[in-house]
Amino acid sequence: MTLLILAAGLGSRYGGLKQLDPMTDAGNFIIDFSVYDAIRAGFDRVVFLIKRENEAIFRETIGSRIEKKIRVEYAFQDLDNLPEGLVLPQGRVKPWGTGHAVYCATKTIGNDPFAVINADDFYGEDTFRHLAAHLSGIGTAGTPAHHCMVGFRLGNTLTENGTVSRGECEVENNMLVRVTERTKIEKHDSTAAYLAPDGDWKEIPFSTIVSMNCWGFTPALFEKLESGFRAFWQANAADLSKCEYYLPSAVQEQKDAGLCDVRVYPTASQWLGVTYPDDKPSVKAAIAELIARGEYPKNLWA
Repeated sequence: MTLLILAAGLGSRYGGLKQLDPMTDAGNFIIDFSVYDAIRAGFDRVVFLIKRENEAIFRETIGSRIEKKIRVEYAFQDLDNLPEGLVLPQGRVKPWGTGHAVYCATKTIGNDPFAVINADDFYGEDTFRHLAAHLSGIGTAGTPAHHCMVGFRLGNTLTENGTVSRGECEVENNMLVRVTERTKIEKHDSTAAYLAPDGDWKEIPFSTIVSMNCWGFTPALFEKLESGFRAFWQANAADLSKCEYYLPSAVQEQKDAGLCDVRVYPTASQWLGVTYPDDKPSVKAAIAELIARGEYPKNLWA
């Protein structure tokens, strides 16, 4: 099983390469904890999806630490890695989004069942055990493909320091019905609200199950990512300067077409993440507490 870590984001709100910002006194990154938990759950390969210009620093830091523990490979989210016939618009500098990121890893992943996570999100051991159990128990052939996601309670995924993006999930009998990308959610006193397309703020309960871009896929996902990206391109042809092809949207499109189903594994785990610089102290404190409780060693790779 392969763990695909999406690490090509620009970190514009954070102000730097947050994927490689140490969160412990031993110098471990959030990525380190994800890989550590994945190894414990039974994953045997990790693929870092990164910007090509960051390859050297990834190899020198996280890569050099973990390559003796797990097979490590790299894939690149190049802006011009586009389906045949599409031409990079002049002036486009923003990555094309998480759906395109996974598309860029198609050849590297190959025929392996794989999980997808964000580099700057701390998901917890429970998450990886769910992913590994699902991926090890399904086949990779046939239609529909049997994918999965780990669903977090919205109230466990919010920051005090600004808005976040989450996939709002409708779930029935532990199966995903619909996931809707909410790009601006902010925390209020006892609930949250998101900015709707009509410009109004709409309440969303803390108990809402949300996607944290934590998925388990068979290779069947790749078969329709290219056509999905083409449809996205056509829909946004009037302005391709900043639009993004989101992975939850790609999954929803395939599900609606009857090509896959998605089992949802709910978790009560507390998400930790560094969307903004002011998030770092609380994340460091929470990880230090986990280490103090013996859930992780002081230095993961010592």
